[in-house]
Amino acid sequence: MSAAQIRFLTLWRREVNRFMKIKKQTLGAPLLETFLYISVFGAALGSRIKELHGFEYIVFVIPGLIMMAWATNAFANNSSSILQQKFQGAIHDQLSSPASPLELLLAFCLGGFMRGLLVSLLTFIAASILVDLPVDHVLVLIPALFLVGFFFANLGVLIGVRAEQFDDVALAQTFVLQPLIFLGGVFYSAALLPQPFETLTRLNPVYYMIGLVRYGFLGYSESSVAVALLALVAATGALFLFNLRLFSRGYRLRS
Repeated sequence: MSAAQIRFLTLWRREVNRFMKIKKQTLGAPLLETFLYISVFGAALGSRIKELHGFEYIVFVIPGLIMMAWATNAFANNSSSILQQKFQGAIHDQLSSPASPLELLLAFCLGGFMRGLLVSLLTFIAASILVDLPVDHVLVLIPALFLVGFFFANLGVLIGVRAEQFDDVALAQTFVLQPLIFLGGVFYSAALLPQPFETLTRLNPVYYMIGLVRYGFLGYSESSVAVALLALVAATGALFLFNLRLFSRGYRLRS
């Protein structure tokens, strides 16, 4: 194993160990939240909305909940981790270490990615116990989920780098990320909305991410799967390169 690989694995393991030390908070709480969503929406709305586009309502909702779990946890992990290390001064030690900006960025990204992966995997297992959840297009589902996780992990890095206090992270998560996810079609179908709400939903980029994951599970999509997948690849790549430039310059990290 090369020195670069050892450095990267050490940094990545540090990030994973950080959130695994507080499993009740980082894994248990999001899992409970998702379980409550499934229970409440399955019991309350499921009894009134029997089917949506030929699927049981709760089955239609679960793919969006899995995507939401991965996105919010990947984002929250990285934004809080970077800001915390900025306050503690630990980020300076990493920037002055032999690790390259690419190794540092990948370690942060994959740390949040792993937290999102674990929570969404637990969510999938819990949902599969409660309902019969199909997986129709695994070749679309796997890359879609991985791209979603990597995108929001990078978004968390960006917010963490730019944030000057913890309120900045909370503001981004509460007033930007959560509204985009909740209004992106997790609990409803945009095709059933009246105008202008249908058009507004389709202008939400998260709507297409949810659509990709839903297509992977259920085989149902309201938009072009190929176009959405290519757009997600481009957006994720662009965000990663932008973050790499920030790390290379030490933007708001060296001060």
